[in-house]
Amino acid sequence: MTAQEILRLDPNIVDYLLVAFYFVLVLGIGYAARRSVSSSLDFLLSGRSMPAWITGLAFISANLGAIELIGMVANGAQFGIPTVHYYWLGAIPAMVFLGIVMMPFYYGSQARSVPEFLLKRFNRTTQRVQAVIFAVASILIAGVNLFSLGLVLEALLGWPLYVAIPVAAVVVLGYISLGGLSAAIYTEVLQFFVILALLIPLTVAGLNRVGGWDGLTRAVTEGPSGGADLNAWPGTPLTEIENPFLSVLGIVFGLGFVLSFGYWTTNFAEVQRALSAKSMSAARRTPIIGAFPKALVVLVIVTPGMIAGIMIPQISALKAEGGEAVDGITYNNALSLLMKEVLPNGILGVAIAGLLAAFMAGMAANISSFNTVFTYDIWQDWVRPDRGDRYYLQVGRLVTIIGCVLAIGTAFIASGSQNLMDYIQSLFSFFNAPLFAIFILGLFWKRMTGPSAWIGLLSGTAAAVAVDVLVRVGVLEISNQAGSFLGAIAAFVVGVGVAGAVSMVTAPRAEAELTGLVWSLTPKDARTHSTTGDDAGWYRSPAVLGGAVLVLTVVLYIVVG
Repeated sequence: MTAQEILRLDPNIVDYLLVAFYFVLVLGIGYAARRSVSSSLDFLLSGRSMPAWITGLAFISANLGAIELIGMVANGAQFGIPTVHYYWLGAIPAMVFLGIVMMPFYYGSQARSVPEFLLKRFNRTTQRVQAVIFAVASILIAGVNLFSLGLVLEALLGWPLYVAIPVAAVVVLGYISLGGLSAAIYTEVLQFFVILALLIPLTVAGLNRVGGWDGLTRAVTEGPSGGADLNAWPGTPLTEIENPFLSVLGIVFGLGFVLSFGYWTTNFAEVQRALSAKSMSAARRTPIIGAFPKALVVLVIVTPGMIAGIMIPQISALKAEGGEAVDGITYNNALSLLMKEVLPNGILGVAIAGLLAAFMAGMAANISSFNTVFTYDIWQDWVRPDRGDRYYLQVGRLVTIIGCVLAIGTAFIASGSQNLMDYIQSLFSFFNAPLFAIFILGLFWKRMTGPSAWIGLLSGTAAAVAVDVLVRVGVLEISNQAGSFLGAIAAFVVGVGVAGAVSMVTAPRAEAELTGLVWSLTPKDARTHSTTGDDAGWYRSPAVLGGAVLVLTVVLYIVVG
């Protein structure tokens, strides 16, 4: 039996009707949102009018794409419980930091994008360098989501990837080009609940088949890992670093600090949702509201992966024998194979819609952020300045089409990866870790200069790429997963070191120009922004909400880890 035959789902007419209804619904949202688009700000930033609960759910849904479902279920199957570090250590602290510390600077500066904030803090060269880097990163990551969406259509309909991927791109293009960011955000809120409608029944049905949690843990203990997959610390299955201390160091510093903060605090695909909020308070609460479901959703992502490692013969064989594939099946196929194994028709249609929702949300987030950065930071600032707003609105729509076409190409690049999580973490070490180094240094060190920012940014990126090459050619004998952690550390250390050295031999900007852009030069009131009116109330305080989700995370670690 071929891999395609193994993966082929068996939907009936009810399943197809549910999927068709979902497609009609998301395109309808795009059409309805089109009426609210009258300017480039409406199209690219929703006119900064969204309430916090909408932007908070969109914030997490934009991330709940291929990285989460295909990649994290694959990690759950391969590594087990240590995968929770990507959520509880690799996301929650950084999301809280973004809301409490960084959003006052993003939102308060009135920057329309992360590169535009770098223009305000440093100089135009830094803005342009980061805009180009982000544009490339967005298209590569959109390709991951599009490839994953193509896999679903291949399994559902038996279409080859060269047909499934372009068809999937057309659907996403449809609602983004109609309604812009508003359509993407409202669709992402819907997609969040549709994704849960996949994950919760899948987890419950899977646990029922393996004898509950006790049956699952017993089977894992008797498996190849000998129970190591059931312990979060020291996480050696995840890092593949035998020394427990070095494994913990790699997780805490590489994943928990550099990769995590680099992604969540500087990735415009996420920050854009907060920038679309209606007020400073709503913007600050956006990532923190998203952190609550982020802390809990891991339970219905890692558990199905572990179940797949027990129930699916090819995945079990991969864990026992190693290698890259068994019968053409890799860890990336764990989710769709488990769906096929445990979900009945009807629920299968909802589950397929949930998969489609996840991948469309992830791709839409990257395409909508790509068109904003390209339109404002490359086209308006660099190529064609001083045109009317209507002109830039049309550019934004055209760039959306171009972005989807380019993502089709990068989807086939992603198809060469055996584990999408390895691939995506490598991209984050290239693009997010060096940006975080420059951003955090510039936020807290007023002496940092414009030339040091873009030189440090490029140096950090080069360091991460060098580590990745050394891992892939075998000079560094560590896993790709550990290589991404090491690459992120290298990017951060080199970026900070180079930026610091260059700053000492170049002239800084006048302090008066840095108010609202540097921590020490910004009045405390401007950093905290006490809430009034509709945003008043202790339960809306970013500090209170942030503290609550951090406590929740510690409790989850104690219970599970």
